[in-house]
Amino acid sequence: MRTTGFRTVLEALDYAANGETGFSFYNARGVLAQTLSFKELRERSLDLAHRLVGAGLKKGDRVAMIAESTPDFVTFFYSCQYAGLIPVPLPFPMHLGGKDAYIGQLSRMMQSARPAAAVASEELADYLRQAADGLQIPMVGSHSEFYRLPDSSVPLPRITEDDICYIQYSSGSTRFPHGVAASHKSVAANCFGIINHGVKVRQGDRLVSWLPLYHDMGLVGCCLAPTFAQISIDYIATPDFARRPLIWLKVLSESKGTISFSPTFGYDICLRRAGRAGSDEFDLSSWRVAGIGAEMVRADILDRFSKTFAPSGFNSAAFLASYGLAEATLAVTFSEIDTGIKVDAIVKRDYSLTGRAMPGQPANDAQEVRPFTFCGKVLPDHELVIRDNEGNDLGDRIIGRVHVRGPSVMNGYFGDPAATKRVLSKTGWLDTGDMGYLVDGNLVITGRGKDLIIYNGRNIWPQDIEWAVEGLDGLRRGDAAAFSVEDEDGAEQVVVVVQCRATDAEARERLEREIAAQTRLIAGADCKVVLAQPRSLPMTSSGKLSRTSAKANYLAGHYDPQKRNVSLRTAAFASLSAAARD
Repeated sequence: MRTTGFRTVLEALDYAANGETGFSFYNARGVLAQTLSFKELRERSLDLAHRLVGAGLKKGDRVAMIAESTPDFVTFFYSCQYAGLIPVPLPFPMHLGGKDAYIGQLSRMMQSARPAAAVASEELADYLRQAADGLQIPMVGSHSEFYRLPDSSVPLPRITEDDICYIQYSSGSTRFPHGVAASHKSVAANCFGIINHGVKVRQGDRLVSWLPLYHDMGLVGCCLAPTFAQISIDYIATPDFARRPLIWLKVLSESKGTISFSPTFGYDICLRRAGRAGSDEFDLSSWRVAGIGAEMVRADILDRFSKTFAPSGFNSAAFLASYGLAEATLAVTFSEIDTGIKVDAIVKRDYSLTGRAMPGQPANDAQEVRPFTFCGKVLPDHELVIRDNEGNDLGDRIIGRVHVRGPSVMNGYFGDPAATKRVLSKTGWLDTGDMGYLVDGNLVITGRGKDLIIYNGRNIWPQDIEWAVEGLDGLRRGDAAAFSVEDEDGAEQVVVVVQCRATDAEARERLEREIAAQTRLIAGADCKVVLAQPRSLPMTSSGKLSRTSAKANYLAGHYDPQKRNVSLRTAAFASLSAAARD
């Protein structure tokens, strides 16, 4: 086992190919369907790389590929590495309906990436062709069509650590895509930090993942990093997890998986299905790292998960909170392993009025404190500071914008120097756009800066309203979106859009009153309540609520009950939330 000294993704795979580990792919019932060792992957990727180069593709050309959890996608991704091509993973269509919206999303991403080739499975090749129509992409086809390209003896180019490894489009990329260009150097640095300082990989570790490979946590954390550590990976296709969440636990149990990551909502979905599983159905005693990332960490949900699955051998100390973003390749901070979730309860009045996160104690009135989860310390060789809007560094327990610098940080957005300049300074500091504070070097994330509601001079975090509203009878996690708009007088008005399943007029009126009362209680603000149709709130491709899109939909009248053309979720994770509610 070797976890250091790799400068490129190819060096990591070349070394891993000397062993017996690799990828396993499971079907919709959690049964092993296919395997692909690192040795086989290297051989297949090299063969395809020669064919791609022989077909005229040149070093630096982009190859768009719909990222399904299959041997074909992994093979094409690594073949691009050997050929000096730049893979551009694209999302797959998990949303319900919305074919045109999905094709439009693919088209926008490819317009930005300007690929020389585009590839998908047989099932999705037609979608890809429609998305590529008019974009003048020379080669568009299915995996099998590319495999049939003539063999070639054209030499492969030399790959250096400064070459671009892939382009990943950020989860909110819908209208104006931003492609993060990750170099081999940044990927190697991040994978080194993940496996040596984050999860602290051990001999015999085995990773299990249902995360999509077009997202940074799936691609880097659950594909590239395991290769850098030569540990085996068990894949469950994301749509299969959406339909049957407990197959995640089934595979973990049967394969004796030791590492697996998920956003909080993945644990929540399993909780909702837990009643259908007996306490002796799973053996989760081998699960030593249960990572959480990609969205706000909900300690309450994780606490319920650990209690529910304790009879199955799950240990709450396995929880590992983290923070990261695609612009930093993936990981930025990790909490300590084997310590579980640590919560910082802060006084709500202080953090909403003064921006100070002062510790408090839950007393008789539980509304006076707000729990936030510690996300750990920054990776070695990286720096993290909290700054105000003027760029001044802030001290401990003062909320500001999170900035990070280090070898994992991107060089910039592909083909978009203006967008790069907005977030990346000349000295290498990345403005993440997230808000948070530090306590003795430990990071706490409080939310996205652009989502902050300022009401009568006070800061209101939208998730405080949303989580409280979602606790009302008849509502579920992901049903609420809170944001502010200017009224006719130019003052800020709080709007709460809630997905409502009730059709009875009296029940809807009662729910509106309860939402308004809950918002006054939690945020001290009057609000406008909008009851929307189920599955109408927009999500990003990483499964997070897009408040910006929800606000745009509201302003455009999409939630107006007089209009029938209600905006459907168009991001790839839409049915994930829907599956949890069925």
